[in-house]
Amino acid sequence: MQKIYIADDEKNIRDLIEGFLTNEGFDVKAFETGDALLEEFLRFPSDMVILDIMMEGTDGLSVCSKIRSRHNVPIIIVSARDSELDRITGFTLGGDDYLVKPFSPIELVARVKAIFRRVSLDQTAVSKRIFAYGDITMNLASRECLMNGRALDLTPTEFALLSYMFEHSDRAISRSELLKNVWKFDFEADTRATDDVLKRLRKKLTGSTVSIESVWGFGFKLKLGE
Repeated sequence: MQKIYIADDEKNIRDLIEGFLTNEGFDVKAFETGDALLEEFLRFPSDMVILDIMMEGTDGLSVCSKIRSRHNVPIIIVSARDSELDRITGFTLGGDDYLVKPFSPIELVARVKAIFRRVSLDQTAVSKRIFAYGDITMNLASRECLMNGRALDLTPTEFALLSYMFEHSDRAISRSELLKNVWKFDFEADTRATDDVLKRLRKKLTGSTVSIESVWGFGFKLKLGE
């Protein structure tokens, strides 16, 4: 049973999320503050974390950053704030998805399942494949990524996205294709998720011979420089 930790200072939201996810068979533990969740996570890591941004004590984005510095567990951020800056900050600090309040519990469950499907497929499908492109090497079995021989620290979503682009490096990839094959979303989703993660990934590829180009009105393509 996959374990999920939730932190939200609104009891009705905690209870709602916990109830829906428990009914879907997940082992859920809810916390009133991010500090309480972080303390528990450092002792007993979960398989996923769902964080509200605005809470008493340490805010959700700071908790996200602290968890990400130690662990690549999938993190979903939920927030009433929907500005571009908030979303970009959430992804930059290591979030794998960003859901705006008020949201449908059914959509949250769908996103949770989509992320777990992606992680499961990443772990089982063609696990011994190694991709090499420019100065970057990706080992799908060990989930290691090297740039110029040095480890490149990627979140699960960043790793899945980059490995998918490496596998299809001969062509441009649309945003909808990335959502379907990387996020495993089988429903209409906000395509800004791809843009936000790619901004973060591009920053990590600074100094590499590999870059990610935007294809106007369509999606993205890998480019190899000198």
